[in-house]
Amino acid sequence: MVKTNAMRLLAQAKIDYELLEYEVDENNLAGIHVAKQTGLPPEQVFKTLVAKGDKCGYLVFCIPAAKELDLKKAAKAVGDKKIELVHVKELLGLTGYIRGGCSPVGMKKKFPTYFDNTAELFDRVSISAGVRGGQLFTEREKLICYLGAKYADLTVF
Repeated sequence: MVKTNAMRLLAQAKIDYELLEYEVDENNLAGIHVAKQTGLPPEQVFKTLVAKGDKCGYLVFCIPAAKELDLKKAAKAVGDKKIELVHVKELLGLTGYIRGGCSPVGMKKKFPTYFDNTAELFDRVSISAGVRGGQLFTEREKLICYLGAKYADLTVF
């Protein structure tokens, strides 16, 4: 696999990662499918969602592959009244990434980033490598520090 921007940035920050490659199914880009393909539990694979708040602007949420973002909890966590997920058509222009390959590392701009608090259960987590077919398995705390991310209760039960 060609080195992605996310891989280069983690390497520059001296954050070790393991590249987990998987076969892409264009008809199934779901995070749970990625978890199965990589052999990791879905709780340890974090999908990246981009939203826009009515006050806070664009926001990044990383949640476990099998979970859904609770928009009310997310809004409360960021101090906004309402947030909405950005439309898939906006994703590439906004972040530089496409659906199924969106990484919280290396977006065009640095947006406030939040990880679901369940990430704290793991020493290592998996995030997109910035391309479909690749996941970066890395130390959670180093990743959180690098991104300046915060933890929050973000998912539907």
